[in-house]
Amino acid sequence: MENRIKKIVEILDTNKAENIDTIHLSDKSYIADTVVIATALNTRHSLSLLIHLKDDLGEEFVRTEEDGDWCVIDLGDIIIHVMTQSHRDKYTLEDFLGSMQALDN
Repeated sequence: MENRIKKIVEILDTNKAENIDTIHLSDKSYIADTVVIATALNTRHSLSLLIHLKDDLGEEFVRTEEDGDWCVIDLGDIIIHVMTQSHRDKYTLEDFLGSMQALDN
């Protein structure tokens, strides 16, 4: 799984995603083991990153939801969120997922 996460981060970084965060939740009661969050420069960039992920990962996506401001890519054990900065600021997923990490600490 670590190799898959490294590849996801590499694809996002190579294609100019910003503020890429990886949150490991395998020991929590969450729908995925790992969440990757990245910021897109704008809606067009967000959709472009989604296309790069689809093309470069070479694996089937369980599901995707996309509107340009926020794309969610479900790989089963990994969920990727690609968001514009305004959506990232508004929804603060890192805070939510960080609170899940702190539950057992």
